[in-house]
This record gives sequence, C-alpha cells and structure tokens, in this order.
Amino acid sequence: MFDQARPVALLLARIAIGVIFLVHGYQKFATMGIAGTAKFFESAGIPLASVAAPAVAVLEVVGGLALILGAALPIVGTLLAIDMVGAIVFVHGASGFSAGEGGYEFVLALAAASLAIGFTGGGALALDGVLSRRRGAASVSA
Repeated sequence: MFDQARPVALLLARIAIGVIFLVHGYQKFATMGIAGTAKFFESAGIPLASVAAPAVAVLEVVGGLALILGAALPIVGTLLAIDMVGAIVFVHGASGFSAGEGGYEFVLALAAASLAIGFTGGGALALDGVLSRRRGAASVSA
C-alpha cells in the first residue's frame, strides 16, 4: 500500500512546495518589483543585491514550476535549498527559530523539503521519471 501511495504523496509534496516557491518568486516581480526586492536585499546585507534580486525571483518562479512538474529535481531542489540557506543567513537567522517572530523555522522547512523532493526522484508522476523510463525503454529496444 505504501509503495502505491508514494508517487501520489510525492506529487502532492511537489505541488505544495512548488506553489510556495512560485508565489514567493512571483511576488518579487509583481508585488515588490525587482527594484523593491533589490532594495530589500541590499538592506538585508545580501551581496550584489541588484543581481541577486532578479536571480532569486527567477529561481523561485522557475524552480517552483520545475518542482510542480517534477523536472530537473536534483538540480532545482539543491538550488532552492541554497536559496533558503541564504534567506536564513541574511534575513531570518537573527530572529531565532520561530516563524511567528520572523525566524527561520518555515525557511528551514522549505530547504529540507526542496532537498527531500529533489533527491527522491519525484515519484512515478514526475517528468524526470517519465523521461528516465522513456530513455530506458529506448536503450533496451536499441
């Protein structure tokens, strides 16, 4: 039973975490704007804030979509986890653990979830898995 539920559980996790990243990245474009995001990054002490702001916004949008689709999961999961480590170091770490007080609790959970999803293969419903099975079938028939 657990083996049958695993692909669906991974799909739901990919969608949930992917949507969170997608929305946060979209906010950096639409709500705050890249200039506003860069200004915030600069105030937080993030190096090269004017470069980091669009890079992080794109990573979170594209990475969120990739998680949802189950595409390039090890790469995307690692990059999103690194993104969240940066958020802990530069923004949330000084506020302690509790997310209610601006701490790193939620950001740490996103980092861990990104890595876990990234290195599970994403389940049978992930694009990575579909492509892998097709490559395997093509090499067997050749």
